[in-house]
Amino acid sequence: MSKIFINPTKEQWDHIIQRPVLDSQPLEKTVSGILMDVKQNGDAAVKKYALQFDNVALSELQVSKAEIDEAKALISDELKKAIQIAKDNITTFHAAQKEDIQKIETTAGVVCWRKSLAIQKVGLYIPGGTAPLFSTLLMLGIPAVLAGCKEIAVCTPSDKDGKVNPVVLYVADLIGLKNIYKIGGVQAIAAMAYGTETISQVFKIFGPGNQYVTCAKQLINKEGIAIDMPAGPSEVAVYADETCNPAFVAADLLSQAEHGADSQVILVASSQAVLDKTTIEIEKQISVLSRKNVAALALANSRFIVMENEDAAFDLLNAYAAEHLIIAADNADELADKVISAGSVFLGHYSPESAGDYASGTNHTLPTNGYAKAYSGVSLDSFVKKVTFQQLTKDGLNNIGSAVKKMAAAEGLDAHENAVSVRLKK
Repeated sequence: MSKIFINPTKEQWDHIIQRPVLDSQPLEKTVSGILMDVKQNGDAAVKKYALQFDNVALSELQVSKAEIDEAKALISDELKKAIQIAKDNITTFHAAQKEDIQKIETTAGVVCWRKSLAIQKVGLYIPGGTAPLFSTLLMLGIPAVLAGCKEIAVCTPSDKDGKVNPVVLYVADLIGLKNIYKIGGVQAIAAMAYGTETISQVFKIFGPGNQYVTCAKQLINKEGIAIDMPAGPSEVAVYADETCNPAFVAADLLSQAEHGADSQVILVASSQAVLDKTTIEIEKQISVLSRKNVAALALANSRFIVMENEDAAFDLLNAYAAEHLIIAADNADELADKVISAGSVFLGHYSPESAGDYASGTNHTLPTNGYAKAYSGVSLDSFVKKVTFQQLTKDGLNNIGSAVKKMAAAEGLDAHENAVSVRLKK
């Protein structure tokens, strides 16, 4: 069971909220070798690693239209309706993030504005493994399409028969994505980063993955390929006070724990009684879960903390900067004002993390490992560049020219000064 701390002092916080630390050197050496191999040998290297790691011999990397049509026929009407609800809500939320151009006259004759322009080529990585995350394709594909990205590549691992999860293919078709490739792991990140005979190089790569995929994204980022954000194992923190429903809190903690053995679960309870009641509920609920062994491993590495002082509790939660933060309290709206760092926040007793993971409309691709202190989750902005424009009339240059010349001269940049002077002389 999780480690328990009672009103820990600030000196203990760093230890309590520390994420698992991996020795990255052996990992980077392995990943670097695969990246270089794919960079040099393209499709052949991708197929080699698919056979080595996924035990699948791929003749073709791209999913065919026939495979997509076959997959669509396998999806139940009930699941299609559920996916449509999620698609509609995610589209509504992200479409509202579009910004109109605002032209600002900063000085008479000087007009400045900013324009959002789509990143032309993006790659979306959709994990397979024990839980094919078709929901992640909704979260990444919908804003990519809304932003107007010209080329969108999707990479996702196949099974041993070379088949991609049919729900992933159904979602790709539903949102209009055509370039889907049946590869996963480091080789997929490398293929999108460098390009191969089959897969075009992209400018930015999105999507979660295991430690190898995460390491690959960080390494190609050093080479100039943009990524969505640094990300690690998924995590949730729950603040629960005496008004919480312990069964709800336990369910939220377990829904995160079942992601993987390396997922992290943090409970900050306002009293020992809340913690005890939640623990009892966890023991009841975990026994019937299909992934109970995975959840148990995650819980073993998690933290349960009693913090009787509310302000101190939120100071601790802000220091942790959780990917997901749930506030299970009657006054959740009020407590939300105390949140400074979190990827996504779920307020009240009827806002489970699962809602945000699938269908509320917010994006579930979020910063982990404390990066929420400085990074945001994926949004429409993630798929665009903000380009600034300025236009000066003769009067505008007259109005600010003297200031520009003096500043350029003070920095010893004569050519900068002259670029204004030569115009003013006219």
